[in-house]
Amino acid sequence: MEEANQSVVSEFIFRGLCNSRELQNFLLLPFSMLYLMTVVGNLLVVFLFITDPHLHSPMYFLLANLSFVDFCLSSVTTPKLIIDFLKDNKTISFDGCMSQILCVHFFGGGEMVLLVTMAYDRYVAICKPLHYSSIMDRQKCIWLVLISWAIGFVHAMSQLAMILDLPFCGPRTVDSFFCDIPLVIKLACMDTHTLGILINADSGVLATTCFIILLISYTYILVTVRLHSKNGASKALSTCTAHITVVLLFFGPCIFIYLWPLSITWVDKFLAVFYTVITPLLNPAIYTLRNKDIRNAIKRLISQHMDSKDNS
Repeated sequence: MEEANQSVVSEFIFRGLCNSRELQNFLLLPFSMLYLMTVVGNLLVVFLFITDPHLHSPMYFLLANLSFVDFCLSSVTTPKLIIDFLKDNKTISFDGCMSQILCVHFFGGGEMVLLVTMAYDRYVAICKPLHYSSIMDRQKCIWLVLISWAIGFVHAMSQLAMILDLPFCGPRTVDSFFCDIPLVIKLACMDTHTLGILINADSGVLATTCFIILLISYTYILVTVRLHSKNGASKALSTCTAHITVVLLFFGPCIFIYLWPLSITWVDKFLAVFYTVITPLLNPAIYTLRNKDIRNAIKRLISQHMDSKDNS
């Protein structure tokens, strides 16, 4: 009887980025433009890889997958954030909230492992160039990408399994713009301190492990090339700078959010915006601006478009 009288939460309410209606109206256009640029930039990289034979190599195969993951990760949260700028009552259904949690950790976890895979690709290309084509063949590249997706899926399911059956019967306001696990479990009608530690440990261990592997990998690349070439360090640094920049931009906010013991609302919101909105936009920009092959592919695409326009 007591369980029957308990009110079960069917939806959650987002507080959003801020309370000011004027500021929300102001942020609507910038965030809409950021998301549009994210979609165009990432899908352009995918399109170039598919259509341009010059980019049919392991590095660009992995880069195209990274761009697709970034597009998906941003699309999980940003459209809802933009729509909520127009609303006073920012709600999301319980199922929608759980779906957000699943997708954010699926694509986020997959991207972490994919970045490790890209580091391995650079290691083979720089440290074992003569064996690169045999080591990084098409079949291995496909398997490495599938493994990154699989690890992301297992990570997401483990996170979801820990919170799916929690009793939500009282508070339903999430102090963010999307369903982030540390904030959602605080609304459960039970003591979730131990569960919170387990959830943070799950995400923190994955992020920290991948980050440490990446640091070791890129350090080894630079040290190895430095020992074999007088100008090798600068050449390797030039090759890997884009990868290292993306790694720092992605892992920095994630590790801070899940391992930092103190929770400061505005800092958490800023970091959440950074890794769900800003980083997916910066990734294609960083690779495109620093990569001669992709710039040439864009020029060829424009040239083909102009030629077909002239012929018609």
